[in-house]
Amino acid sequence: MLDIKYIRENPDEVIARLACKGRDAKEEIAKILSLDAERRAIIAENEALKAEQNKTNKLIPQYKKEGKDVAPIFAQMKELAAKTKENDEKLKTVETAFNELMYALPNLPDPDLKPGGKENNEPLRYFGEPHHFDFEPKNHVDLCTDLGLIDYKRGAKLAGSGFWIYSGVGARLEWALLNYFIQFHIGNGYEFMLVPHMLEYECGFTAGQFPKFADEVYKIANPTDDRVHYMLPTAEAALVSLHRNEILNESELPKKYISYTPCFRREAGSYRSDERGMVRGHQFNKVEMVQYTLPEKSDEAFEELVGRAEDLVKGLGFHFRTVKLAAEDCSASMARTYDIEIQIPSMNGYKEVSSVSNARDYQARRGQMRVRREDGKIEYLHTLNGSGLATSRILPALVEQNQNADGSVNVPDVLKPFLGIDVIRKP
Repeated sequence: MLDIKYIRENPDEVIARLACKGRDAKEEIAKILSLDAERRAIIAENEALKAEQNKTNKLIPQYKKEGKDVAPIFAQMKELAAKTKENDEKLKTVETAFNELMYALPNLPDPDLKPGGKENNEPLRYFGEPHHFDFEPKNHVDLCTDLGLIDYKRGAKLAGSGFWIYSGVGARLEWALLNYFIQFHIGNGYEFMLVPHMLEYECGFTAGQFPKFADEVYKIANPTDDRVHYMLPTAEAALVSLHRNEILNESELPKKYISYTPCFRREAGSYRSDERGMVRGHQFNKVEMVQYTLPEKSDEAFEELVGRAEDLVKGLGFHFRTVKLAAEDCSASMARTYDIEIQIPSMNGYKEVSSVSNARDYQARRGQMRVRREDGKIEYLHTLNGSGLATSRILPALVEQNQNADGSVNVPDVLKPFLGIDVIRKP
């Protein structure tokens, strides 16, 4: 959530920066400022009314002592109380409208981001060279099917389109990737957490995914009471709520967490013709990184997260690029995002395997997550997150880039200790 004080003092800047995200917020900001002024006026009036009530109430003993009629005082007290109650009801209505508009505003993009969408994304650096073959390579769907790594048909039979089953060596390969990611992060000082896969609404709200994107996740209603849970779309939704409604001490930061979870997504619209197999689906595995930092350490933490994601991809031997997203391509709750994109040869392009983002204090305001400085001052902290990594595009790239002419696949060196074999062959 944005800072209303900042909006109040810099309305034109806020409108201009939101326009970079494709949001024409001129009318929204005007309405927010109008409601804010009305809200503050009601609060001020109520404080004055309550002060008048206290002042009048103190006259009762004096009037009684002097034998004066207290009926006019009680009548005045009743009138003041009625007016205060009326204002309280009005304030509820105004604050509801105000909060709905504030909750709907996306985060401000950082000033250095290019405006617009994907067409303005900026590749920052490349690692390695594109893969070339001296034979006709197979695509990942055929490779995974021929090698018995993925059972697409039975996955669809069990759960419908957009689901698959890892089988045999394929299941072991997936698990090897996850173990490689987790071991790497633990070695770099991240605390490993296993979080619930079903979350309450407040988690999605804090992350900035709700209310706007509540219809894009799987919803589970409890048949025995009125509780509703949501299958997590990413572990970020859980990890950024770990310290919701808490005040951390400055000495406790940064907090660095990772979590492995399956991720559940309701994908809208039709898939592109090249997004076959497991490149896009309703359930996939991911290791997520999250940091809680001091505001002045936020940029440093972002660069660290980007570096961690890059190092994981380098370890697998992939050619990849790091891309700075334009403002409109960043998600609603993020101020900046870099994507790590790898090459899947059969797709003739790059696919994102990690998004590293800085939410600044946007999520902290929604979740009331603050830090107490050494001098006692309390302020909002910053939250950041990054995929470290998602496997549903790593595995297709792995089998395609490491395939041999005979249809076998070489195992990257970093995975051999977890998998126990050097080459994956037809069963």
